[in-house]
This record gives sequence, C-alpha cells and structure tokens, in this order.
Amino acid sequence: MLTNEVMYKALVDKDPVYEGAFIAAVKTTGIFCRPTCTAKKPKLENVEFLTTIKEAVQKGYRPCKVCRPLEKPGETPAFISGILKELEADTGLRFRDEDLVSRGIEPSRIRRWFLKNHGITFHAFQRMSRINAAFKKIQDGATVTDAAFGSGYESLSGFAESFKTLIGVSPSHSRDKRIIHVTQLETPLGTMFAGAVEEGVCLLEFADRKILEQELKALKQLLNANIIPGDHPHFAVLRQELEEYFEGRRKVFSVPLLMPGTEFQQAVWQLLQTVAYGEVRTYKKQATILQRPDAVRAVAHANGMNRISILVPCHRIISEDGSLTGYGGGIWRKQWLLDLEKKYLHG
Repeated sequence: MLTNEVMYKALVDKDPVYEGAFIAAVKTTGIFCRPTCTAKKPKLENVEFLTTIKEAVQKGYRPCKVCRPLEKPGETPAFISGILKELEADTGLRFRDEDLVSRGIEPSRIRRWFLKNHGITFHAFQRMSRINAAFKKIQDGATVTDAAFGSGYESLSGFAESFKTLIGVSPSHSRDKRIIHVTQLETPLGTMFAGAVEEGVCLLEFADRKILEQELKALKQLLNANIIPGDHPHFAVLRQELEEYFEGRRKVFSVPLLMPGTEFQQAVWQLLQTVAYGEVRTYKKQATILQRPDAVRAVAHANGMNRISILVPCHRIISEDGSLTGYGGGIWRKQWLLDLEKKYLHG
C-alpha cells in the first residue's frame, strides 16, 4: 500500500518505479515535486503526499524548478517545456488560444497533453496560478482591481468568481484572511521552522517536533490566516539575533512576538520570558508566582504548548528534583541550550 512511509522512502531513494504514483508537496517551501526529484529532501512531517498535479495546484503549491513535475520525462514536447518555463518566470502571464496559434501551437494539443498527464486543462492551470499570485498581491496591499488586471484578468466579475472558488472567500474579503509567512532557519541544533505576521514572530519550532503540524493548524484558526512560504522583515532580525544567541553574544531578544492563546496560556508564556538567561525555575515555582500553586500540571501543559522556542525560554523550566523533562524539541536540546547559557552567562 502507498502509505506515507512508503512514499517518503521512495522520495528519499528517488525511486523511478513510483514516478506518476504520487506528488510530494513540501509545506515548508510551498513547492511540489515528482518522486524522483534530486533536490534536498524535507522531513517526513513537512511533506503532504497528493495524488495529482491538479490537487497540488489547487492547494496553492508551485511546481519545483529542479524536477519540473509538470513535465513528463522523455514525453514533454519542446513547445510545452518552453511555455512552462515562461510561466515559471511570470505567474501573471496569460496564454490565450490565439497566442498559442501565433506560435504555431494547436491549442487542442496542449489541452489534451495537460488533461492526459495532469488531469487538468492548460487554461485551468494558468487560472489557478494567477489566482494564487493575485491573493499574495492583495495581502501585500494591492487593490483588488490592480491584483486582477495585474494577474492577466480582463473582467473583475470573472476574477472574483475564480478567486472565491479557489481561495474560499471573495477578493474584497480576503484582506480579513491574514497571511502567516513561513521560512526555514538552519541552527546548530538543526532546522527550525519560523512564522511571522505583521505584529511579530508567531512560531519558532524545531522542524522535527511532532506537533508542528498541529501548531500550524492552530495558528491558522486563531489568526484566521493562510500560511504562505516567503520572506518577512521579522525574519532578518530573527536570524541575526538567533545567530548572536548561539554564538554567546546575545542574552535578550528584541524581535517582536505574537502569542495567541487562552488567557492562562498567555500568562504562562509571559512569565516564561521573565526567567533570565542562564537561570532555571521549576514548574512549581511558576505556578506559585501565578498564584496557582495547585495548578502545576496545567502550568506544565501550557509550557509545552509554547510555539516560540528559545525566545520564549521554556527550556529554562525544570522539575522540582532538578531533572530535565517536558521539552518538545527533545531533552538533549534542552540540555544543550542550558549548557550554552551556562558557558556564556558571565561572558
């Protein structure tokens, strides 16, 4: 059976036997690949396995420029390869039937090829790509009119209808749906996954944390947002400050944070930020400071629900007997971070 484990192994092994059996969509980059892609492999938890190209495009993923999943090895005609490359370079580009004819391409040929190989028409693929690009433009501040015409649409009503079908809301209401920009950061403790909105960083997790996907779903719901891979001004500050922290040159972070949650969770997370660099505090002490001495378990649970590692230092909280427990990134990372801070505490 094509379980996630089987498909992931095929992806890692670049097994040609599975070519055409599934599509691997990478959540952290927003791209989708064929099983034989030679690009660096993501973690299993960051891969969404899909059945068709159509599914991947409808979910907002972009085709990989390394393996070119829209093309079939040895089967893609040169004229189609050329058009796909142009669309990769400019998602607002629109090929009409007359444009194809002017290039000596019979429109029915390209339609049949897309339907046969990807289960979607060429024009449908273009439409989905344009809508995804338009949504990003609106979120970046463009007017609905500018986003529509800038994405190749000539009719606002046609744009609105297509937009609502794919995104789920009308263009005019899409501003209410926020964007959480996400990116990957490489650290001495492994890859981390960061998310940011206008108010600040809302996610900083190790990429192998088991509940990462649940955290992303929770943020989408709490912030009424879509998650889109891409850069954000907060990421530049975050990268710089993390680099300084790991080098022992920073003890306090200044990058703004956004931590949506219950009133109790937010109280716990705010209290975490008062535990100084190089110090530790017990769960019991945290509960006592919150005037909830009987809520040690609840405090520990809220501590574990913290979505912003290191900056909100849940690694500085230990058990009453001094043991290191309850760290989502792994006890070994908790020990490593405490050792790092001990080493540079008086530096």
